[in-house]
Amino acid sequence: MRNVSADTIIIIKRCVEEYFDTYMRSPSVREIATITNISKSTVQRYLDIMERVGIIFRGDYGIETDYISKTEKEMVSVAKIGRIPCGPLDEKEEYIEGYVKLPASFVGKGKFYILTASGESMIEAGIDDGDMVIIKKQEFAKPGDIVVALANGQNTLKRYFPEPSMKKIRLHPENSEMEDIFVDECQIQGIATKVIKSL
Repeated sequence: MRNVSADTIIIIKRCVEEYFDTYMRSPSVREIATITNISKSTVQRYLDIMERVGIIFRGDYGIETDYISKTEKEMVSVAKIGRIPCGPLDEKEEYIEGYVKLPASFVGKGKFYILTASGESMIEAGIDDGDMVIIKKQEFAKPGDIVVALANGQNTLKRYFPEPSMKKIRLHPENSEMEDIFVDECQIQGIATKVIKSL
């Protein structure tokens, strides 16, 4: 192939695969151009060449390589509901902002939704402001689980500790500078299972 750089092919192929690993979808031509600092017209020309020689092909997920085609593709759509306070109790939010496609093996079995963490009360559990938290829908929890707790019409993300001797429920922040919240009762709306970091 004349006027074709093997290094550029490698750069574009690596960009497509790493982007898919991160976002579980293929990048657009514009995104490839931005990431690689290669002009859009050059990216498009190389993609056309790479498709002709079999380095890439067009599949269900857009631009694919052999690596991507071998990657597990069983995906589930998880509703992204809104922000959950990692701090004082706040008003319950239930509106759906959109959907996020995630690998079924990553999410697990059951019904799930995603909340965006707000605040710093769970930072010592690795949940920072802006992180997306995958929540498994269920109405029960074990002591020590990180839960979405609804109390007095307000919700929060905290560790759950029943305190039978006090006839209270302790909602524990994972931040040594913050104090526990004690409530008479609360409704468990789900259990935090995974965190998708905000970079």
